[in-house]
Amino acid sequence: MGVDLRQVVAGILTITMFVMLGDMLKRDYIDNPEERFPGEARDVGFDSGNVMEKFSMKTNGPWMEESEALTPCWKKKADFDEIEDYKGFVTFSLTNGPEYHVSQISDAVVIARYLQATLVLPDIRGDRPGDERKFEDIYDVGKFINGLDGVVKVVRELPDSVSIRDFEVVRVPNRVSEAYIAEKIEPVFRSKGNIRVASYFPSVNMRKTPQKDGSDTLACLAMFDTLELKPEVNEVVDDMVARLKTLSHNSGGRFIAVDLRVDMLEKKGCNGGASATKSCYNAHEIALFLRKVGFGSGTVIYLTQSRWDESLDVLKDIFPKTYTKVSHHCLSSSYNTNRVDNIKMAGHPTS
Repeated sequence: MGVDLRQVVAGILTITMFVMLGDMLKRDYIDNPEERFPGEARDVGFDSGNVMEKFSMKTNGPWMEESEALTPCWKKKADFDEIEDYKGFVTFSLTNGPEYHVSQISDAVVIARYLQATLVLPDIRGDRPGDERKFEDIYDVGKFINGLDGVVKVVRELPDSVSIRDFEVVRVPNRVSEAYIAEKIEPVFRSKGNIRVASYFPSVNMRKTPQKDGSDTLACLAMFDTLELKPEVNEVVDDMVARLKTLSHNSGGRFIAVDLRVDMLEKKGCNGGASATKSCYNAHEIALFLRKVGFGSGTVIYLTQSRWDESLDVLKDIFPKTYTKVSHHCLSSSYNTNRVDNIKMAGHPTS
């Protein structure tokens, strides 16, 4: 059984919408909080303070305005010093779902560049043993290799003379720093000659951003200029976005993506720990937050939660147009399902 391509597609869709929503909040395009739903609504406390006190007084509603195009956060590839002598290999896998893939690629690229090692094209693995796909089943290999050309050498597979059994597995915290590589990873690489990188994420919300170092622009390049869906999968994503825009025609085709997974709410990282800082928010709290900042009942909301859970009912009560990855009226049309299944079969004819 292979990795569920529908979850990969939906995850990529979610990442795109996170950027949209994050940009909206960052630019403070928030309407007057007094213009909100009638009815009782309590304040919800967040790390940055009471949400009602943090929004600028605008008159155009809570949606983001047209803004300037984002500029690249990395320098030109020509500005990276060329590596003349590559020694050893770095391998890794993409795991945990597509929302983690860009971070895993970024870590592997930064490590390979620092060690002057050759990076091997990753595979994609699901949660269960045997859930495995090739990189090219979902992503554009040419874009990945060309995006790193002149920065890190990439090969599709290990040469026959190198055995994966000889690789030392190195667990690496996400957003790895040069200091960490020098202290923890480089000695292992110099000793073994080859390593397999396994990124882990220290908490549900990831860590606070560390101090900048020389790898920042490289990490940015790896995250935002290497990974693209293959054309067939990208067409499915475009169709999904079109369906969401159709559902949100009353708001000009704009909609909200919320990274809400009920199973994560029960994990230790969501409990705050000794700091008592709240890291995760349930459907009820999210509904109140969106209501507070001015979103109306007709707002279309897309959730990363795979299947409907009864705890989401409160969100749908306030925002009836709330959908998950497999919502019949939103993302799982028979047409798109058949297209995804056809792509899956093309990658794994025996599955």
